Amino acid sequence: MSQPISSLMQRQVGSVGLDDTVQAIEAQMAAKGLSWVPVLESNGVVLGVISASDLLRFHADKKDPSKVCAWQLCTHKPITVRADATISEVARLMFEKSTHHVVVTEGANIQGVVSSLDFVRTFISSP
Repeated sequence: MSQPISSLMQRQVGSVGLDDTVQAIEAQMAAKGLSWVPVLESNGVVLGVISASDLLRFHADKKDPSKVCAWQLCTHKPITVRADATISEVARLMFEKSTHHVVVTEGANIQGVVSSLDFVRTFISSP
């Protein structure tokens, strides 16, 4: 577990902009088979994340998905880690913060994402 998190992260990152509507976000997530997406500012800095759980709560409140934007719905200040953080460090951080999603960054730039499912995938594909 001393491998860098970059060996586990998903490099193909779907993301949304601050002003994307919930309606557009859901369409993108469905089209790409995503369970969560980072919300990026125009300069590429991660502002927050939107997960399937956030969307379930949103719909439970019966709000209009064509009128609410990503910046209004997202969980702000998501957990970010550097690409050279070890897998065990990230696992510990996710456990301590009770989060299922981590954004991997290099400086202000997003390099990839890691979810709790990525950890599970690692263990079921190991011999």
